[in-house]
Amino acid sequence: MINVTATAQEYLFELIQKKDFPCDIRIFVSDPGTPKAETCLAFCKEDESLTSDHEIKFENFSLYIEERSLSFLEDAEVNYDKDNFGGQLTIKAPSSRVPKIGEDATLEDKVNYVLYDEINPQLAAHGGNVQLESITDDGMVVLQFGGGCQGCGMVDVTLKEGIEKTLMEKVPDIKGVKDVTDHSDNENAYYK
Repeated sequence: MINVTATAQEYLFELIQKKDFPCDIRIFVSDPGTPKAETCLAFCKEDESLTSDHEIKFENFSLYIEERSLSFLEDAEVNYDKDNFGGQLTIKAPSSRVPKIGEDATLEDKVNYVLYDEINPQLAAHGGNVQLESITDDGMVVLQFGGGCQGCGMVDVTLKEGIEKTLMEKVPDIKGVKDVTDHSDNENAYYK
């Protein structure tokens, strides 16, 4: 699933040896399935691995993969290229920004899929976009507008008649949507 090249294994082990505590490496994707997705590596102390993590054992350390990030790390590669200045560690995760939904997908992943697959392409025609800020315990989706949607005079119609209807139809577990955007700045608004 994840290819960690021999040079990357060597480099990561060198980093581990410099630590004053025993540890391994953890890999995860923050904001998976969205344009903001970033693949991250971190040191993982002995007591920090989770029972839900997937472990890959290498000769000198283990790589722990966050369960939620598994599908977003398909075909990922961690590589270290040596050069005259030392080298550079690179992580390529082509699936990290691709929304993955299935029956077992989280509510957040399902909402993000609809936002990035259906809603944002329509808003892009007006230079706008929307992103998920959070989902409340009572099922309300909290959104942040940007671009031409920030300060737009039609944002309430877009929110209730477009986004809320679409999300509630596609993701029946949600109860509604809220907008937390500061619309007082309408400099780039599509409709003033």
